[in-house]
Amino acid sequence: MRAWNQSLDAAGIREPELRRDYGAQRASVARFRRASYLAARLLLPKAVLPHVVATTAVMHHGDNLLDTGPKPQRVAAWASWEQAVRKALDSGVSDDPLIRTLLHTTAAYPRLREVVEEYLSTATAELEFAGFDTEADYQAYVDAYSLPAFMLVASLLGPEHDDEDFRAGCRMFIDGSQRLDFVNDLAEDLAEGRLGIPTETLERFSVTAKDLAERNESPGVRALVESQIERARASLLAAKALPALTANPNAVLLEAVVEIELLTADAALARGAQLLRGAVSPPVVASLRVMLAARRRARKQR
Repeated sequence: MRAWNQSLDAAGIREPELRRDYGAQRASVARFRRASYLAARLLLPKAVLPHVVATTAVMHHGDNLLDTGPKPQRVAAWASWEQAVRKALDSGVSDDPLIRTLLHTTAAYPRLREVVEEYLSTATAELEFAGFDTEADYQAYVDAYSLPAFMLVASLLGPEHDDEDFRAGCRMFIDGSQRLDFVNDLAEDLAEGRLGIPTETLERFSVTAKDLAERNESPGVRALVESQIERARASLLAAKALPALTANPNAVLLEAVVEIELLTADAALARGAQLLRGAVSPPVVASLRVMLAARRRARKQR
C-alpha cells in the first residue's frame, strides 16, 4: 500500500474520504484486471496512476451495467447510472464513491469531461448489440461504443491538447483489440446467444452460426477464425505507432498494452478453431518480459 499512497500523494489527492474512494477503485481494478493494473503500476508516473485507475473503474462498471442481466434490467440500470453521472458532472457533487473519483479526475484533466459526455451519449449501442449483419455494422459499433469507452482511459495518456492523429491511433488499436476479443470470446458469446463476427463474413467462409455453436471445427471454421485473428493482428501492428503519438512519459504503457494484445493474438492463432471451446490469455512470462522491458525504457527516459 505504500506505493499506492505515494501515488495518491503525487496526484495531490489528500482528503481522507477521497483517498478511500480511490482506494476502493484500485481494489476493484486490481481484482478484475490484474495484469492491466500491474502494467499501469509499473509503467505510469505516480501522479497519473490514480486517475487511470478511476477511469478504468468507470469503464468496467459501465460494461457490467450494459452486459449483465435481462435487457429491461440493463436498460434501467444504465439509465439510472447515466443520470447520476450527468447530475454529478453538472453539480460537482455525488454520494457515489466511483462518481466522486470521476469528478476529481475530471477536475484534474478537464478534457475528460467531453470524453465522458461522448461515452454516455453513445454507450447504449452495447444495449442494442445482438450481432452484426455486415462489416460496416461492426465498424459502427466500434465508433459508438468500443472507442468512446477506451478513450475514457486513453485520453489521460495522450497529448494534452486534442490530437486527431492520437485519436486515429486509438481507433486503430481498439479496432484490432475488439475484433480479437470477439473471436477470442467465441465460446462465451455463443453461450449467451450473440456473435461478434458479421453474418456476411460467415457467409464468405460458408460457415453458419449453428456450425460455431456446435463447435464444428471444419476447414471453413478454421479459415474463418484464422482470418479474423490475422485481421485483428494487422490493426494491432499498425497501432504500434500509437505510443509515439502520446508525446509524454505515458507512451511506455501504451507500448506494453499493444505488445500484450499481440501476444494474445499469437496465442489465439495457435489455438485456432479450438477457441470455440474456450478463450486464451497472453503468456504470463512473455507479458512480464514486455512490462519489465518497458519499465527499463521508462526509467531511462525520466
